[in-house]
Amino acid sequence: MQRYFLYLAYNGTRYHGWQVQPNGVTVQERIEEALTLLLRSDTPVVGAGRTDAGVHARLMVAHFDTEDLLQDLQGLVEKLNRVLPSDISIYKIVPVRADAHSRFDALSRTYRYYMIDCKDPFSGMYAWRYHGNLDFEKMNEAASCLFRYTDFTSFSKLHTDVKTNNCRIMKAHWEKENDLWVFEIKADRFLRNMVRAIVGTLYDVGRGRLSVGDFCRVIEDKNRCKAGTSAPGNALFLVNIEYPEEIFDVQF
Repeated sequence: MQRYFLYLAYNGTRYHGWQVQPNGVTVQERIEEALTLLLRSDTPVVGAGRTDAGVHARLMVAHFDTEDLLQDLQGLVEKLNRVLPSDISIYKIVPVRADAHSRFDALSRTYRYYMIDCKDPFSGMYAWRYHGNLDFEKMNEAASCLFRYTDFTSFSKLHTDVKTNNCRIMKAHWEKENDLWVFEIKADRFLRNMVRAIVGTLYDVGRGRLSVGDFCRVIEDKNRCKAGTSAPGNALFLVNIEYPEEIFDVQF
Protein backbone atom coordinates (compact mmCIF):
# COMPACT_ATOMS: atom_id res chain seq x y z
CA MET A 1 0.00 0.00 0.00
CA GLN A 2 1.19 3.52 -0.80
CA ARG A 3 0.16 6.35 1.52
CA TYR A 4 -0.48 9.92 0.39
CA PHE A 5 -1.07 13.22 2.15
CA LEU A 6 -3.91 15.29 0.73
CA TYR A 7 -3.67 19.07 1.25
CA LEU A 8 -7.00 20.88 1.03
CA ALA A 9 -9.08 23.87 2.08
CA TYR A 10 -12.79 24.22 2.74
CA ASN A 11 -15.48 26.64 3.70
CA GLY A 12 -17.21 24.90 6.58
CA THR A 13 -20.48 26.85 6.47
CA ARG A 14 -22.56 24.06 4.94
CA TYR A 15 -20.92 21.19 6.81
CA HIS A 16 -21.38 19.49 10.15
CA GLY A 17 -17.65 19.58 10.74
CA TRP A 18 -14.86 17.46 9.31
CA GLN A 19 -15.57 13.97 10.62
CA VAL A 20 -18.18 11.64 9.10
CA GLN A 21 -21.30 11.42 11.26
CA PRO A 22 -24.84 10.11 10.79
CA ASN A 23 -26.74 13.37 11.27
CA GLY A 24 -25.28 15.65 8.61
CA VAL A 25 -22.99 16.11 5.62
CA THR A 26 -19.30 16.48 6.48
CA VAL A 27 -16.13 17.43 4.62
CA GLN A 28 -14.54 14.01 5.17
CA GLU A 29 -17.59 12.36 3.63
CA ARG A 30 -17.35 14.48 0.48
CA ILE A 31 -13.60 13.80 0.12
CA GLU A 32 -14.07 10.05 0.52
CA GLU A 33 -16.89 9.99 -2.03
CA ALA A 34 -14.74 11.82 -4.59
CA LEU A 35 -11.66 9.64 -4.07
CA THR A 36 -13.72 6.45 -4.19
CA LEU A 37 -15.29 7.56 -7.47
CA LEU A 38 -12.01 8.47 -9.15
CA LEU A 39 -9.86 5.62 -7.79
CA ARG A 40 -12.68 3.08 -8.27
CA SER A 41 -12.10 1.63 -4.81
CA ASP A 42 -13.34 2.46 -1.32
CA THR A 43 -10.89 5.09 -0.09
CA PRO A 44 -11.25 6.21 3.51
CA VAL A 45 -9.30 9.30 4.60
CA VAL A 46 -7.91 10.25 8.00
CA GLY A 47 -7.77 13.94 8.84
CA ALA A 48 -5.21 15.81 10.90
CA GLY A 49 -7.99 16.90 13.23
CA ARG A 50 -11.73 17.34 13.65
CA THR A 51 -13.04 20.83 13.02
CA ASP A 52 -16.48 21.67 14.45
CA ALA A 53 -19.61 22.45 12.46
CA GLY A 54 -19.24 25.73 10.56
CA VAL A 55 -15.48 25.99 11.15
CA HIS A 56 -13.25 26.57 8.10
CA ALA A 57 -9.81 25.41 7.00
CA ARG A 58 -7.40 27.32 4.82
CA LEU A 59 -5.18 24.26 5.18
CA MET A 60 -6.27 20.80 6.28
CA VAL A 61 -4.22 17.64 5.74
CA ALA A 62 -5.58 14.10 5.45
CA HIS A 63 -4.02 10.80 4.42
CA PHE A 64 -5.28 7.90 2.34
CA ASP A 65 -3.87 4.62 1.00
CA THR A 66 -3.92 3.00 -2.44
CA GLU A 67 -2.81 -0.43 -3.61
CA ASP A 68 -1.37 1.01 -6.83
CA LEU A 69 1.18 3.78 -7.20
CA LEU A 70 -0.54 6.93 -8.46
CA GLN A 71 1.27 8.12 -11.59
CA ASP A 72 -0.33 11.53 -12.18
CA LEU A 73 -0.89 13.29 -8.88
CA GLN A 74 -1.52 16.71 -10.40
CA GLY A 75 -4.06 15.15 -12.75
CA LEU A 76 -5.84 13.57 -9.76
CA VAL A 77 -5.88 16.96 -8.01
CA GLU A 78 -7.55 18.53 -11.03
CA LYS A 79 -10.12 15.72 -11.32
CA LEU A 80 -10.93 15.94 -7.60
CA ASN A 81 -11.50 19.68 -7.88
CA ARG A 82 -13.91 19.10 -10.75
CA VAL A 83 -15.87 16.47 -8.81
CA LEU A 84 -15.91 18.17 -5.39
CA PRO A 85 -18.34 20.99 -4.52
CA SER A 86 -17.12 24.57 -4.89
CA ASP A 87 -16.54 25.01 -1.14
CA ILE A 88 -13.86 22.27 -0.99
CA SER A 89 -10.56 22.70 -2.83
CA ILE A 90 -7.58 20.34 -3.16
CA TYR A 91 -4.13 21.97 -3.22
CA LYS A 92 -1.85 18.98 -3.75
CA ILE A 93 -1.30 15.27 -3.11
CA VAL A 94 2.08 14.16 -1.77
CA PRO A 95 3.47 10.61 -1.31
CA VAL A 96 4.65 9.89 2.24
CA ARG A 97 6.10 6.97 4.15
CA ALA A 98 3.77 4.03 4.74
CA ASP A 99 3.62 4.71 8.48
CA ALA A 100 3.14 8.50 8.19
CA HIS A 101 -0.02 9.72 9.92
CA SER A 102 -1.72 13.04 9.21
CA ARG A 103 -2.94 13.36 12.81
CA PHE A 104 -0.32 11.74 15.02
CA ASP A 105 2.75 12.98 13.12
CA ALA A 106 1.70 16.64 13.12
CA LEU A 107 4.20 18.79 15.01
CA SER A 108 1.87 21.76 15.34
CA ARG A 109 -1.42 23.21 14.24
CA THR A 110 -2.28 26.90 13.91
CA TYR A 111 -5.73 28.49 14.09
CA ARG A 112 -6.89 32.05 13.50
CA TYR A 113 -10.03 33.57 14.99
CA TYR A 114 -11.51 36.82 13.60
CA MET A 115 -13.51 39.52 15.38
CA ILE A 116 -14.99 42.76 14.02
CA ASP A 117 -16.85 45.68 15.61
CA CYS A 118 -18.72 46.91 12.54
CA LYS A 119 -21.18 45.56 10.01
CA ASP A 120 -19.31 44.27 6.96
CA PRO A 121 -21.09 42.45 4.11
CA PHE A 122 -17.87 40.69 3.11
CA SER A 123 -15.67 39.74 6.06
CA GLY A 124 -18.64 39.83 8.42
CA MET A 125 -19.63 36.30 7.40
CA TYR A 126 -16.31 35.03 8.72
CA ALA A 127 -15.86 37.14 11.84
CA TRP A 128 -17.55 37.42 15.23
CA ARG A 129 -19.14 40.86 15.43
CA TYR A 130 -18.85 42.39 18.88
CA HIS A 131 -20.43 45.57 20.20
CA GLY A 132 -18.84 48.18 22.44
CA ASN A 133 -15.21 48.23 23.48
CA LEU A 134 -12.97 45.26 24.17
CA ASP A 135 -9.67 45.62 26.03
CA PHE A 136 -7.41 43.67 23.65
CA GLU A 137 -4.33 44.65 25.62
CA LYS A 138 -5.80 42.92 28.66
CA MET A 139 -6.89 39.98 26.47
CA ASN A 140 -3.30 39.61 25.27
CA GLU A 141 -2.06 39.73 28.85
CA ALA A 142 -4.44 36.88 29.68
CA ALA A 143 -3.51 34.98 26.51
CA SER A 144 0.16 35.07 27.50
CA CYS A 145 -0.78 33.09 30.63
CA LEU A 146 -1.62 30.10 28.44
CA PHE A 147 2.10 29.36 28.08
CA ARG A 148 2.33 28.54 31.79
CA TYR A 149 -0.02 25.59 31.57
CA THR A 150 -0.35 22.23 29.82
CA ASP A 151 -3.66 20.87 31.14
CA PHE A 152 -6.54 22.61 29.36
CA THR A 153 -9.48 20.58 30.64
CA SER A 154 -11.34 23.86 31.28
CA PHE A 155 -11.37 24.56 27.54
CA SER A 156 -12.29 21.07 26.35
CA LYS A 157 -15.67 19.80 25.26
CA LEU A 158 -17.04 17.47 27.92
CA HIS A 159 -17.14 13.67 27.59
CA THR A 160 -14.62 13.31 24.76
CA ASP A 161 -12.63 10.13 24.14
CA VAL A 162 -9.11 11.62 24.38
CA LYS A 163 -6.58 10.08 26.77
CA THR A 164 -5.10 13.40 27.91
CA ASN A 165 -6.07 17.06 27.99
CA ASN A 166 -2.46 18.20 27.91
CA CYS A 167 -1.32 20.51 25.10
CA ARG A 168 1.76 22.65 24.54
CA ILE A 169 0.82 26.12 23.33
CA MET A 170 3.52 27.85 21.28
CA LYS A 171 1.75 31.06 20.26
CA ALA A 172 -1.35 32.94 21.44
CA HIS A 173 -1.76 36.58 20.50
CA TRP A 174 -4.30 39.17 19.29
CA GLU A 175 -3.33 41.54 16.46
CA LYS A 176 -5.23 44.20 14.52
CA GLU A 177 -5.54 43.69 10.76
CA ASN A 178 -7.43 46.59 9.18
CA ASP A 179 -10.96 46.41 10.66
CA LEU A 180 -10.42 42.94 12.09
CA TRP A 181 -8.93 41.70 15.33
CA VAL A 182 -7.22 38.36 14.79
CA PHE A 183 -6.32 35.82 17.45
CA GLU A 184 -3.62 33.40 16.29
CA ILE A 185 -2.92 30.34 18.38
CA LYS A 186 -0.44 27.55 17.69
CA ALA A 187 -0.03 24.32 19.66
CA ASP A 188 1.19 20.75 19.28
CA ARG A 189 -2.43 19.60 19.58
CA PHE A 190 -5.87 21.00 20.38
CA LEU A 191 -8.80 19.57 22.30
CA ARG A 192 -12.32 19.58 20.87
CA ASN A 193 -13.84 23.06 21.05
CA MET A 194 -10.63 24.35 22.70
CA VAL A 195 -9.93 27.42 20.57
CA ARG A 196 -13.53 28.63 20.67
CA ALA A 197 -13.62 28.15 24.46
CA ILE A 198 -10.38 30.11 24.89
CA VAL A 199 -11.65 32.94 22.68
CA GLY A 200 -14.96 33.04 24.55
CA THR A 201 -13.15 33.28 27.89
CA LEU A 202 -10.74 35.94 26.60
CA TYR A 203 -13.80 37.86 25.45
CA ASP A 204 -14.97 37.90 29.07
CA VAL A 205 -11.58 39.33 30.05
CA GLY A 206 -11.90 42.02 27.38
CA ARG A 207 -15.37 42.90 28.67
CA GLY A 208 -14.09 43.23 32.23
CA ARG A 209 -16.09 40.26 33.48
CA LEU A 210 -12.90 38.37 34.32
CA SER A 211 -9.51 39.63 35.44
CA VAL A 212 -6.24 38.13 34.18
CA GLY A 213 -5.98 36.35 37.51
CA ASP A 214 -9.50 35.00 37.07
CA PHE A 215 -8.52 33.68 33.64
CA CYS A 216 -5.61 31.77 35.18
CA ARG A 217 -7.87 30.35 37.88
CA VAL A 218 -10.28 29.13 35.20
CA ILE A 219 -7.44 27.05 33.73
CA GLU A 220 -6.29 25.84 37.14
CA ASP A 221 -9.80 24.73 38.14
CA LYS A 222 -9.90 22.25 35.22
CA ASN A 223 -13.65 22.75 34.99
CA ARG A 224 -15.35 23.60 31.68
CA CYS A 225 -18.24 25.21 33.53
CA LYS A 226 -15.89 27.91 34.89
CA ALA A 227 -14.76 29.02 31.40
CA GLY A 228 -16.64 31.33 29.05
CA THR A 229 -19.17 30.44 26.38
CA SER A 230 -17.69 29.04 23.17
CA ALA A 231 -17.18 31.71 20.52
CA PRO A 232 -19.13 31.22 17.24
CA GLY A 233 -17.60 28.70 14.83
CA ASN A 234 -18.01 30.77 11.64
CA ALA A 235 -15.04 32.98 12.58
CA LEU A 236 -12.54 30.17 13.18
CA PHE A 237 -10.01 28.97 10.58
CA LEU A 238 -7.44 26.19 10.68
CA VAL A 239 -4.56 27.80 8.78
CA ASN A 240 -1.47 25.60 9.06
CA ILE A 241 -0.20 22.15 10.04
CA GLU A 242 3.49 21.28 10.29
CA TYR A 243 5.15 17.87 9.88
CA PRO A 244 8.67 16.45 10.22
CA GLU A 245 10.52 16.41 6.91
CA GLU A 246 11.50 12.75 7.15
CA ILE A 247 7.97 11.45 6.55
CA PHE A 248 8.19 12.82 2.99
CA ASP A 249 11.40 10.91 2.24
CA VAL A 250 9.86 8.27 -0.03
CA GLN A 251 11.81 5.96 -2.31
CA PHE A 252 10.06 4.28 -5.27
